Amino acid sequence: MPFHQVLLLLFFIFSCLFFVTIQTRRRHSHSEYDEFHVVSHVSVPPSLSPAPAPAPETAAAVAGPRYSVFSVLDFGAIGDGVTDDTQAFKLAWDTACQIESAVLLVPDGYSFMLQSTILAGPCKTVGLVFQIDGTIMPPDGPDSWPRNISKRQWLVFYRINGMLMQGGGLVDGKGEKWWNLPCKPHKGIYGTTMPGPCDSPVAIRFFMSSNLTVKGLIIKNSPQFHFSIGSLGINHSRACVSNITVSDSVIQHSDNGIRIKTWQGGSGCVSKVKFRNISMEAVRNPIIIDQYYCLTKNCSNQTSAVVINDISYVNIKGSYDVRSPPMSFACSDSTPCINLTLAQVELQPATRGRIVANPYCWNAHGTVLTQTIPPVYCLMEETNATIDNTNLCG
Repeated sequence: MPFHQVLLLLFFIFSCLFFVTIQTRRRHSHSEYDEFHVVSHVSVPPSLSPAPAPAPETAAAVAGPRYSVFSVLDFGAIGDGVTDDTQAFKLAWDTACQIESAVLLVPDGYSFMLQSTILAGPCKTVGLVFQIDGTIMPPDGPDSWPRNISKRQWLVFYRINGMLMQGGGLVDGKGEKWWNLPCKPHKGIYGTTMPGPCDSPVAIRFFMSSNLTVKGLIIKNSPQFHFSIGSLGINHSRACVSNITVSDSVIQHSDNGIRIKTWQGGSGCVSKVKFRNISMEAVRNPIIIDQYYCLTKNCSNQTSAVVINDISYVNIKGSYDVRSPPMSFACSDSTPCINLTLAQVELQPATRGRIVANPYCWNAHGTVLTQTIPPVYCLMEETNATIDNTNLCG
């Protein structure tokens, strides 16, 4: 081959290699990602000082195929912990919600202050990823809360079908200034009085949503930190909640631990709920079912109630605030709780020298698979339980 043809061939080869290199670099610098490697976290027994969890996924490792990443910084968020970034978050949410495959990114190294807000669907996104690597916080206490905004809730996710909320970030509820507010008592069974909710916001609430996963986040200083399913059946409404798993969590110094609460007179059901691998530290009402939920003392018993069926408590350990019993299953007179299961539940008084209090049961049916601390002798046998199947959710 003539020498000039060899030079021409080499020039063509190097030109192709240069083009491929540039295209590869451009592809990896794009804001879309091709693969999502979800890490499987194996459950471990809880402890009061758990070891740090494996690092959650980053935005660069989110679900494929071809997820687009929308950082709140690109929508005007400042992230200095003082500026109100609510509108930037809502703009980023509305944009991601309309994309088929999207990641809403809260980047590391920033602190974002958000007012009470509702992030609503339905979204076009199939499996929206809410990646929290930075810090999210509300206004600093009741005096900083705008008067025209509800003090009962902070971040509300409404009509969301399919979302993964994850990351190595922090949700800081800044609850210190809320904790000493007065609480409203409400009526319990036989005229007893039970502690009610404080006039303080729930940090994160999922409403009329399904197929949700929350993992890897640190949530601290919430004005009301506990896991609650409720309040269901208010104003004789119908409510259906099922297939819920709460696991691998630590709850410290809270008024409630894991709770299911319903109003008298409602209908529907709560079923297939699993609480497992949860550590408690000085928690009041660590395990509670309250089917007499009411915000006043004048609520009367009703002939209907939301059915509570197939609830399991496995590997729940730690200490409880002695002002309330470690376990309370207060079920409706007309509609018993059925298929309650307890295993590896160990709750000791947080105050030294105090006698372990007895659990409380009323019209609750279930099984204790392993010896609990304190022992649960008050559950009724399943063979004695009957419910109206027409009240169940199909």
